[in-house]
Amino acid sequence: MPPFVTLRRSAPIALLALALAAPVGALADDTVTRRLDVQAQAQLDVAPDRASLSARLWEHTPAVAQDARDSDLEALGEARNRLERRAGELIRTLEAAGLERDAIRAGSLQVRPEHVSRPSRNGDGEPVKVRTRLERPIDIEVNDIERVPMLLDALTEAGVDALDGVRYDLADRDAATDDALEKALEKARHKAELMADTLGVSLGDVITVSETNAPVFQPRMMAMSTDARESAPQAEYRPGTISIDAGVSVSWEIER
Repeated sequence: MPPFVTLRRSAPIALLALALAAPVGALADDTVTRRLDVQAQAQLDVAPDRASLSARLWEHTPAVAQDARDSDLEALGEARNRLERRAGELIRTLEAAGLERDAIRAGSLQVRPEHVSRPSRNGDGEPVKVRTRLERPIDIEVNDIERVPMLLDALTEAGVDALDGVRYDLADRDAATDDALEKALEKARHKAELMADTLGVSLGDVITVSETNAPVFQPRMMAMSTDARESAPQAEYRPGTISIDAGVSVSWEIER
């Protein structure tokens, strides 16, 4: 009878489909249960090999009444000439100390008003006076950090108005972050081998690997205190080290 023949022929096909599907699911479940997952963190401390110094020069115009400020153009020009002359002298001093021209960056002129005095709340007291502040930032890049103390002395002797500190850095950041990541991976393998030996199993191929956090690079700042600036010849400058953190997550297949 045709209907029964059709059913009996299609049954083996259906059973074969189930037989093929079952091992795939079982293998997937078996793979999940036969794995070893490890997370590892590593920190790499690197000595800096370059530095940047930041200083500022400024000049002020005489304080005048607020309504007379617009007419004080001559004082503004004189203050700017004084500032540019000091900036030029500072740059020549740094070049004489051995710095290349490209290592010195003189920022753009900044001009802003400053209130010197204000009237009291009851309206008494002196009238409002305003002066103008003209400022030039000076940034220096140093590829030899052994020269930092000498350059700090040169800046203080040149009479900079503010010394904002030293920023220590690395010339090759990529190489340092690669080393930190490699150290984290080595630590992950060490942990996995220790766990496998303790449990009496063998590690197979790596199943998955990912970064739990990318290597973090933080340049190191050294602030300059007033005492250090006033006693530069006796001060000591220690750059310390720069810390780079990396983290990974690795999964291995467990071989029975």
